[in-house]
Amino acid sequence: MKRIAYLVCFCLLLTFVGATTVSAHVTVLPKEAVQGSYEKFAVRVPTEKEIPTVKVEVRFPVEAVSISRFEPKPGWTYELTKDDAGKITGVVWTATGEGLSATEFGEFYMQGKVADTAAEIKWKAYQTYKDGSTVEWVGAEGSDKPASVTKVTPKPAGTALDSHGHSSAPAQAASAHPQSAEAGGGDSTPLFLSIAAVVLALVSVIISLSKRKLSR
Repeated sequence: MKRIAYLVCFCLLLTFVGATTVSAHVTVLPKEAVQGSYEKFAVRVPTEKEIPTVKVEVRFPVEAVSISRFEPKPGWTYELTKDDAGKITGVVWTATGEGLSATEFGEFYMQGKVADTAAEIKWKAYQTYKDGSTVEWVGAEGSDKPASVTKVTPKPAGTALDSHGHSSAPAQAASAHPQSAEAGGGDSTPLFLSIAAVVLALVSVIISLSKRKLSR
């Protein structure tokens, strides 16, 4: 019975670690936006190695989003990439100090307009570490290194956006599509609590079975 208990706990530990690793990808928030809206996007970058992250590059799908503003970040500089027409196609943030250490993450903010016909925004990100190695977050959903994707929903009927991106839709419709980048963080607390509950339940069952066996 002890061996079974150890095996169960070990498997659950692997599940827990796996879930934590998956959530450590470079992501762009919010995870959902509305066609034609003006958004504040947050590029969330966790360091997954024992050495600092010193450079982050994000490339924009210009057919789906038009990024035009960037929030300065202390300790970092940024450089824009543009096409022949002068349209911004990407940004590269470079650390001026030590960057993001093994226990840290950072958020880089930018603002832009979602295209009127967009169905999704696929953000290709490149994370460079101090040793020169680069992790390319450009893969399909479910891959080891997936690109972050913002799903785009159609603009509600009767909704009009002014030049600042403000909506005239009723409050109920607006609340159905939260636009805050900070609100799209994807809290993993419920997952961890569920795993803990399963562990406790299995341990209780094992103890109960052990007591029954001893009482015979």
